[in-house]
Amino acid sequence: MEVDKERFISIIKENQRLIYKVCYTYCKDSELRKDLEQEILEQLWKSLPRYDGRTKLSTWMYQVALNTAFLFYRNESKHSTNRATIDDSVLTIADSSKSIEMEENVAMLYSFIHNLDELDKALMLLYLDKNKYRDIAEILGISETNVATKINRIKDRLKEYFKKH
Repeated sequence: MEVDKERFISIIKENQRLIYKVCYTYCKDSELRKDLEQEILEQLWKSLPRYDGRTKLSTWMYQVALNTAFLFYRNESKHSTNRATIDDSVLTIADSSKSIEMEENVAMLYSFIHNLDELDKALMLLYLDKNKYRDIAEILGISETNVATKINRIKDRLKEYFKKH
């Protein structure tokens, strides 16, 4: 099944913040973030024909984006390679009406999240995006109870982190 280019662009524009959050959470380096963004977009393009509508589109997109980020993160940490830079005109994830400038506390939060393991990063990303525990569990393939327990533990660690900094 062929993907309709206009439909794809519309879906990406509607969910660009989701993609931005995944990229920002998994890559501190701006060039690597661009590479991850391109990789996520490519995987979404390839996977869209297989989207069956059993879950919300945003839930499915999170699954694809997070799986792509996990693989990207693993590959980058195994070996550092020179990756081609992406033309900025491809698709900018940041809101075009104004650039995203983070306040000090938000920067500290992302710094904390960046140092978490892959699963905890995903949990925090989904939690901060106000997903319900049920949806987080579905996206990550763990139980709702496990989601709640892990989030509470991460919150405790986050409180300690902010106290120290």
